[in-house]
Amino acid sequence: MNTATTLQSFVDEFLAERHRLGFASRSMGYALRSFAAYVDDLQMTGPLRIEVMARWARCPKNASDDPLTWARRLKLLRPFARWFRQFEPGTEVPDNATFGSVAQRLAPHIYTEQEISDLLAAAHRLPPPLRGATYETLFGLLAATGLRVSEAVHLLDRDVDLKSGLLQVRQTKFAKSRQVPVHPTTLVALRRYATLRDCEVGVTEEMPFFVATRGRRRGCALCLRHVRRIFQDLREELGWVNRGAHAAPRVHDLRHAFVVGRILRWQEEGVDIDQQMLALSTYVGHANVTNTYWYLSAVPELLARAA
Repeated sequence: MNTATTLQSFVDEFLAERHRLGFASRSMGYALRSFAAYVDDLQMTGPLRIEVMARWARCPKNASDDPLTWARRLKLLRPFARWFRQFEPGTEVPDNATFGSVAQRLAPHIYTEQEISDLLAAAHRLPPPLRGATYETLFGLLAATGLRVSEAVHLLDRDVDLKSGLLQVRQTKFAKSRQVPVHPTTLVALRRYATLRDCEVGVTEEMPFFVATRGRRRGCALCLRHVRRIFQDLREELGWVNRGAHAAPRVHDLRHAFVVGRILRWQEEGVDIDQQMLALSTYVGHANVTNTYWYLSAVPELLARAA
């Protein structure tokens, strides 16, 4: 690596190329920029070595002593290392030998209908009324459609057709867009929220569907970090017992609960699940139908039903 060209510039070029190809690389981008800053601070030259990548993955600034976390960080560097070989042929590509393999996806917490009802009731009690209505409707939409929380937060008002009950989800994960029809009861809840919101916040052409309600951000899009913090507060208030393999129930598990609930109902109705899985995969925006089939082998509720 030429000392006149920082690794950060190579990272920027790599991420720009991935973006042109339609890849969303947010997590990878954070990791690569952190790694580039680490390497540039060392004023290294020449090919990248696994030893340096491993030191970055477990350095104290990353605040983790978990080898699994180190392995995940190292995995994020692999595509860049392969790409960087065209400039430094001696660059090494990390494999599973350093910290072991990255574990398979962890089983999620699958919410019961009672837990979802309790969550929506707790959200409804948040003051003032518009704030409570925002989070009650947001969490209800996630549970009723399986949307990713980022997809719901980034919905614009014009993306939600309150006449036909159709959501336009634009350029989300894997650079895909899709239309998501909602159940009539969900549509009633969306209309009720929109009516209250329009009375409280000035309507603009590019306004988000779900709006923040406090301070300077009033009327602006919700912050994902804030949504997760509100969910965490409500989760602790409700005192749920964690049934998943993650540290605690997550807002993203509402998406998992939707998929599992749909499959369980198909089983009860005697529906041929194999014939319906592609439709379900398309509805929730999975890149491959195998991502939807994963639930059949990894979620305790479905494994118990199969047994």
